Amino acid sequence: MVRVKRGKTAHKRRKHILKYAKGFRWGRKSKYRLAKDALYHAWEYAYRDRRTKKREFRKLWQTRINAACRKSGISYSKFIASLKKNKIELDRKILSNLVQNYPPIFEKIIQKIKE
Repeated sequence: MVRVKRGKTAHKRRKHILKYAKGFRWGRKSKYRLAKDALYHAWEYAYRDRRTKKREFRKLWQTRINAACRKSGISYSKFIASLKKNKIELDRKILSNLVQNYPPIFEKIIQKIKE
């Protein structure tokens, strides 16, 4: 019976994992066991935070819109309700961009709502 030498396969598998651990600190970039553990955690956090990022940005946009609305004397909830009532279909990302980069246009939207 011929024996199977598996050194090549094991080396390839370990190098594959270590390739992804590039840039990690201390032994986690060069020691297979530490790198594997660190990568599994990193990939879990990455998966989780791709979803969290969407929530965080929506919160940020709402905060910016709220601050701009308060300056004009209208609350955020009334502003959003008025947008829907007047059939102005701008999402929060666009509104936040208008607040930040084009305040006069946002003011015109608020004037349109107040009419």
